[in-house]
Amino acid sequence: MYALFDDAGKFHAGRVMSEADTSMQIELDSGKRVKVKSANVLLKFEQPAPAELLAEGQRLAQEIDLDLAWEFAPDSDFGFADLARDYFNDKASAAQQAAALFRLFEAPHYFRRLGKGQFKKAPEEIVKAALLGIERKKQLAAQIDTWARELVAGQCPVPVREQLYKILFKPDKNAAEYKAVVEASRLSHSAPLDLLKAAGAIDSPYQFHWRRFLFENFPKGTAFPALSAPEIKDKLPVAAVQAFSIDDSQTTEIDDALSVQGLGTGTVVFGVHIAAPGLAITPEGAIDKVARDRLSTVYMPGYKLTMLPDEVVQAYTLLEGRECPAVSLYVSYDEATLDVKGSETKLERVPIVSNLRHDQLDAVITEASLTGEAPADYAHATELAFAFRLARHLKAAREVVRGKPELFNRPDYNFRLEGNDGREPQGDERVLISTRTRGAPLDLIVAEAMILANSTWGGWLHELGVPGIYRSQASMAPGVKVRMGTKAAPHAGMGVAQYTWATSPLRRYVDLVNQWQIIACARHGRTALLAAPFKPKDAALFSIISSFDAAYTAYNGYQSGIERYWTLQYLAQHGLQELDAAVMKDGLVRAETLPLVFKAVGAERLPRGAIVRVRITGTDLLTLDVHASVLQRLDDPSTKADDAVVEDTEIEDAEATAGPLTLAIDVQADVQADAQGDATEEPSTASAVASSPSV
Repeated sequence: MYALFDDAGKFHAGRVMSEADTSMQIELDSGKRVKVKSANVLLKFEQPAPAELLAEGQRLAQEIDLDLAWEFAPDSDFGFADLARDYFNDKASAAQQAAALFRLFEAPHYFRRLGKGQFKKAPEEIVKAALLGIERKKQLAAQIDTWARELVAGQCPVPVREQLYKILFKPDKNAAEYKAVVEASRLSHSAPLDLLKAAGAIDSPYQFHWRRFLFENFPKGTAFPALSAPEIKDKLPVAAVQAFSIDDSQTTEIDDALSVQGLGTGTVVFGVHIAAPGLAITPEGAIDKVARDRLSTVYMPGYKLTMLPDEVVQAYTLLEGRECPAVSLYVSYDEATLDVKGSETKLERVPIVSNLRHDQLDAVITEASLTGEAPADYAHATELAFAFRLARHLKAAREVVRGKPELFNRPDYNFRLEGNDGREPQGDERVLISTRTRGAPLDLIVAEAMILANSTWGGWLHELGVPGIYRSQASMAPGVKVRMGTKAAPHAGMGVAQYTWATSPLRRYVDLVNQWQIIACARHGRTALLAAPFKPKDAALFSIISSFDAAYTAYNGYQSGIERYWTLQYLAQHGLQELDAAVMKDGLVRAETLPLVFKAVGAERLPRGAIVRVRITGTDLLTLDVHASVLQRLDDPSTKADDAVVEDTEIEDAEATAGPLTLAIDVQADVQADAQGDATEEPSTASAVASSPSV
């Protein structure tokens, strides 16, 4: 005697070797003997042989018309043998009964499985819905196949083009457009990016990077709603200072200015004046919602996306010739020793007499002219000389706390696109890359003034018990990152007891938030906490920190990426095929004269800091990849005296930005997943779908 049994949804047949009350020993055609529970045995038969029964049953099953079988089936529960007798004849053979079982089991949209060979007819409306779903799936599969073949033929279907960035970076792996790209990549044996580029889906490498950034960060576009800058209602006194700002020529959001009073009197008052949009913009107001949505200005070569509309910025920017609302920090110093005598914060209107532009003045305002070793024939010479002296004093004090000096080993790089004039770049402009020495006198003056203000205000907020948004760093050990939080804590990298961001409220949202808190302190003193917009442990502050961190990281990542794009353009435009570079780690090298880190074959075994000449063998503007190899080592291997300085922080940053573009699409994995899904699609899933009237 033979038996047909169910083993976890798979049917087997074999010879019955022995039988007990609750189980059987069955020998399969392979010779393997298995113990089967009697409850899983669905059919006992004398003929045909097991293999023949299975083969004949599968053949006959495909001949069973499901619509007809469904019509024949009773409304109550029934067994597969009952259906076989109704469908074939009242003496249905074992093969016909097996055929009925197989057909019923594989059609859960017609018949629900009840177990032990029992089934129940699905309601008519469920069957119709399920059949409609199956037909749609067939049509979708046909559409995917059509799109895939169009892509292989070098034509990009419109739906795929419209979903390009979603497919590559935030895919819905069940979407037809995504599956079409995966299938086309499989058919053509091409990488998805190469396939889409060949099909015309990507207009240009620059637009690809730009549109991807907008897709990920500005899905609703970059246009501002119609907004007008609210007026400052406070009657602010006019400060008795002559303030000046120091910025790039391209800077329109002038957040900060400086002033110096009392030179020659023994006590000098150094003023840091910050634009005060926080006096007019209110939390939860229309402008605040825009600023909180953007969180920061986005910078890139030749262009920027401002945090606030230009008409709002221009109402509060510290433009020369105006008396501008400002939050001012005044620190009094002993003129001889630079010991601090006191500080105070005021809300006032500050006369801005000059907007100095360091790109125009760096060659004029030199260290020699500021220290009296050379003539100082420029505006604010005496004020700048004191500011420079103070800046060096403040920097030296911070370096004592840091435990080591701040070294400016690498220059800052400036990008300029010829003929751009602030318009959105097209990506083919001629790019000029120039250098500025980090720590140049004007840079140092501004940097130390801002550190002074941010650390002083951070301490003041803490003293008054008013929460703010702080930046802290527990130590300068490798891997210890700067963190943002709501409590004052030391910033080891800066060498200060606490540090806020409060000096760029037109450009960074956390600065605007901190300015609201500082304004409350300036207005109310010891009772500021009662009036401050944000209270201790305020969930809104933590939400702002989280959102800002994510946005600021994304914006900086894009800026680094698009600067890499323009650097690769610079290589091509100037025909540069060889560069001198410093070895970093694991084959990474850093160009000596350009802002470019990349892997070079042959650098893997060289020590950190070694100077090498590399040959650029290829670049890819789409993936931002660089192919290069080491030609020769230029420094003396026997000494480290001529090695380049490579900081740990440089390596950490480089490892995050030096690699090629990473896509979220994995053709091989997705093809395998689809194949496994098709092969093992569980009938219970189809049954669940079929039982839902909403399908």
